[in-house]
Amino acid sequence: ILEEYDLLAVSGNATDKNTLEDAGIDRADALVATTSDDALNLMACWLAKKYSVRTLVSIVNQKEHAELFKEVGVRISENPDEIVARSLFLWAENPDTQLLAAIEGGTIFEITVAEGAKGVNKTVREASGVKDMLYIAIRRGGKLIIPSGDVVLLPEDVITVFTKEEAEARSVEYMEDLFR
Repeated sequence: ILEEYDLLAVSGNATDKNTLEDAGIDRADALVATTSDDALNLMACWLAKKYSVRTLVSIVNQKEHAELFKEVGVRISENPDEIVARSLFLWAENPDTQLLAAIEGGTIFEITVAEGAKGVNKTVREASGVKDMLYIAIRRGGKLIIPSGDVVLLPEDVITVFTKEEAEARSVEYMEDLFR
């Protein structure tokens, strides 16, 4: 991964100025902090900001710390353990639904339309029964369709949906009922 994306990974104390300078922090385009300690991640990002690193990204392990990271100008990612746990739970509860991404405040997932499902031959408009859920893409026979309300849903379509976090369970249940 490091070579493919032209990255440098440094193992050491990211809160130590000498470690950062030895790693070339003064020439860095970005710093990505991924420890399990929010205080270390925040300090590393704060130091990188002092060296004028343009892009700061960090994992935030405890949601209540997110605002601190934002105040420093850090783009934050959800706790990876939480993302994996949510994905596994969603998959265990709904084996035909695949979590694609968990973003702040929402989730992107996909479901494949089964032959004979209730939603077959319905339009996107007719199959939009949950508030705070949006069809964002449909893959059909190797082609990508940006869905409008008039697009008819067919067997084997792979539907990608965005839903707000508070509507996630309702959206997944609705889509499973309609397309499985």
